[in-house]
Amino acid sequence: LRFDEEVRVVVFKSEVKGVFCAGADLKERAKMDDAEVGEFVRRLRNLMDEIAALPVPTIAAIDGYALGGGLELALACDLRVAASSAKMGLIETTRGLLPGAGGTQRLPRCVGIGLAKELIFTGRQIDGEQAFSMGLVNHSVPQNSEGDAAYQRALTLAKEILPQAPFAVKMGKLAINKGMEVDIASGMAIEGMCYAQNIPTKDRQEGMAAFREKRPPRFTGK
Repeated sequence: LRFDEEVRVVVFKSEVKGVFCAGADLKERAKMDDAEVGEFVRRLRNLMDEIAALPVPTIAAIDGYALGGGLELALACDLRVAASSAKMGLIETTRGLLPGAGGTQRLPRCVGIGLAKELIFTGRQIDGEQAFSMGLVNHSVPQNSEGDAAYQRALTLAKEILPQAPFAVKMGKLAINKGMEVDIASGMAIEGMCYAQNIPTKDRQEGMAAFREKRPPRFTGK
């Protein structure tokens, strides 16, 4: 996906009705020794980092349970859409654990430190409406009879992104992600560097031409 230039947006969904991702298999985990557990979680953390580093926008379609590592997967995505009936939570403390695949870092960056601490300390599960009210998800939608309401809304969102200039979207994502990790002056410099990369693109020239000619732009990603 990282190197496929045809890919514009990635949507993560589950093929299991009622479950987005239920997290680690604790029965499997119980058979591991301490070293194996550490390696398992390290690999999981690396996977989440790889997802977060995808250059194109990513959307998690949460149509059911997203618990523990399942919510960490959703947090690694840029955008999240949830069914109002979905259940989400970093429930690790209820099992004698703490989030180990990015949850302690991505949740506070998403909802703020106070709310993140409350959710992690209590291991509480929340529904889609609650998640929307605290900014954990971008959209909460009523579940449909097929059980894929969040996925359908995620597709609608993806289709809003698709017509936009691909390279400009990629640079926008990069500027936001890198800029959020530094002070604002450094962030402005990062934005400037990303903007500079976008200036020589054919898509920028096409966007200007389309505006002048009062027609929809035809972006190619070049």
